[in-house]
Amino acid sequence: MVHCITGAEEYEDGGTNSWINKYIFPGGYIPSVKELVSYMESEKFYLTDIESLRRHYGRTLEHWAANFENALPEIGKTKDETFIRMWRLYLNSCAASFNCGNLDLHQFLFTKEINNKLPWTREYMYENH
Repeated sequence: MVHCITGAEEYEDGGTNSWINKYIFPGGYIPSVKELVSYMESEKFYLTDIESLRRHYGRTLEHWAANFENALPEIGKTKDETFIRMWRLYLNSCAASFNCGNLDLHQFLFTKEINNKLPWTREYMYENH
């Protein structure tokens, strides 16, 4: 299982936003789905399932942003206004990027060999729910 943030397209500048790369995740990289699947195939892994959790992660970021705002009295005790503005921008811009589809969150399920024992449908995931 590979669970990761993916980009809508392959980035020419290292797979990330330059502001986020400078202030939030230096050296970070956001791969594309095509890039990940191609790499796994070149290593002889077989893709058996892929799921997008983009909308879920957009909502998660919205909750994180709200929790951040609610925690500002405590955060302000140890962090300055610059930190607060940067994290407010980061959380809200990332939520917007997931909600509009610029970023995605994917789960990939790979096997090292052909696996013919996997269920034919995803129905097993929803039994008794």
